[in-house]
Amino acid sequence: MFDPFKKAFGASANKPEKRAFAASDVVSAWAEAQGFAYSRPTEGKVFSIAGRIGNKPWRLERSHSSRAYIQGDELRARAELKVDEDVAVLIMNRSLKEALEKQAYALYTDTLQTTVDPKLGEEMRWLAMYREVGWEGLGPAFWARYSVLADKRAHALAWLEPSLADALMSWPEPAPDAQVPFVLMLLRGKGYLRMQYTPADMPTLAHTTLIFTRACESALAGLEPDISL
Repeated sequence: MFDPFKKAFGASANKPEKRAFAASDVVSAWAEAQGFAYSRPTEGKVFSIAGRIGNKPWRLERSHSSRAYIQGDELRARAELKVDEDVAVLIMNRSLKEALEKQAYALYTDTLQTTVDPKLGEEMRWLAMYREVGWEGLGPAFWARYSVLADKRAHALAWLEPSLADALMSWPEPAPDAQVPFVLMLLRGKGYLRMQYTPADMPTLAHTTLIFTRACESALAGLEPDISL
């Protein structure tokens, strides 16, 4: 299904301006076919797509990196899910978690370092606030690639259902490898995604969108706010 997209990205290899225009046309056509809204660049952004899940709005954009641990462009998504605001679950690729832990240790043990780099501070606070959880059923390959942190293990179990886990492990070729920074999270009643856009191709964009929308669907199905309180 992605052959036309690959051809469009590969066309005019020696003409960057035409190649960039062709790529934006491909994304626009794909978004329209999926029923998503597509918008052209604004300052600092390459494109954005938007849609709704269960009448809740979401947006995904390609933009220049806003995190020190992401090289080049990033894909960043947010959904106003209005699920239980007490739920906090983060799915992070394990290599990123280990790199951030090393960075945090170096910062906090450096007597000359009095403040944390604001581009790293939020992620470091997550590592300090939430504990890693795990369970049988997802298999060793999943846990080798991803780390799951949560306020409660039950919340992670409710969100990370089998179809979402399968999507996280089923990247289309040429797939992002396990070292590519990736974070998927539920915080403050909202869904978020952030990842390095590598490889920067149509299959990666389409599958990232699939993962995020599936994560939103799972959160809406299993983590509605407790209205009895």
